[in-house]
Amino acid sequence: MQILPRIALTSGEPAGVGPELCLAIAKEVLPCELICLADRDLLAQRARQIGLDITLQDGDAAGDAGRARQPHQPGTLCVRHIPLAAQSTPGVLDPGNARYVLALLDEAIDGALAKRYDAIVTAPVHKGVINDAGIAFTGHTEYLAERTHAPLPVMMLAAGSMRVALATTHLPLRQVSAAITVPLLSQVLQILDRWLRDWWGLNPPRIAVCGLNPHAGESGHLGDEEIRVIGPAIAAARDSGIHAYGPLPADTAFVPRMLDEYDAVLAMYHDQGLPVIKHAAFDRAVNVTLGLPIVRTSVDHGTALDLAGTGKADPRSLAAAIRLAIDIASRRR
Repeated sequence: MQILPRIALTSGEPAGVGPELCLAIAKEVLPCELICLADRDLLAQRARQIGLDITLQDGDAAGDAGRARQPHQPGTLCVRHIPLAAQSTPGVLDPGNARYVLALLDEAIDGALAKRYDAIVTAPVHKGVINDAGIAFTGHTEYLAERTHAPLPVMMLAAGSMRVALATTHLPLRQVSAAITVPLLSQVLQILDRWLRDWWGLNPPRIAVCGLNPHAGESGHLGDEEIRVIGPAIAAARDSGIHAYGPLPADTAFVPRMLDEYDAVLAMYHDQGLPVIKHAAFDRAVNVTLGLPIVRTSVDHGTALDLAGTGKADPRSLAAAIRLAIDIASRRR
């Protein structure tokens, strides 16, 4: 008998759209037990502000390993209460709540490692305000890797059959070339190949690998990273049985004819790959972290402070993230 997946949903930056997205998603039909990690009073206040009639249920005991799983009921939201450190106003960042945001993540991560949650889904956080609070924070991906002792996390955005993974994530552009090495790309390709097999059932997955430079270096005339690093890493991956192809010019790797040939594209840096998939599917793309011992998905957008408290934030990316988490968690059982 299939066990109902238990999904932990972090509500993210309290001044952003995360809390109201969690409320909006509560109206959906979802084949899981959904546990929102948030300040209960914050959710109640935001629900009143945007006119959403959602019943908040006490979820402080939810997620306990021995507790029977309860199917999500549309119109209700099971909330595991984690109190704010400071009163929050929509659209107004407060460094005083930085540790609250990380406490939500810590509860989700610890619960997933302890098998109390089958997957975690994260609403957006604001990197700047966490750093303003004196806490070094690069992003969800890096934080999750550190907390789960994962040696190399791989960030990927997925929308249907379109999947774009990153060799490097939150780096200044001037640091990207030095960061890309044969060992790094070899590890990333191994993780991407394994997770596409395990989580999406692709056997074998076909992976297109972008070059770093315009025209993939034009035979070394526009940069030699393709010759020195990317090409040898692809060759090594192919020798190990991975179906990797390239290096391909990034300006042609994403045309529909090329995408039809591959199951995923590996981009060399953040803004090489993500603008393409966000343009193609901003309202339904999902951020997935590969290489972790837990399942984590997320929305593909930020905190949208200008929309916070208006009720206009689009919940479709969060809905897609939850549904993908359910699919992966069910497949892993």
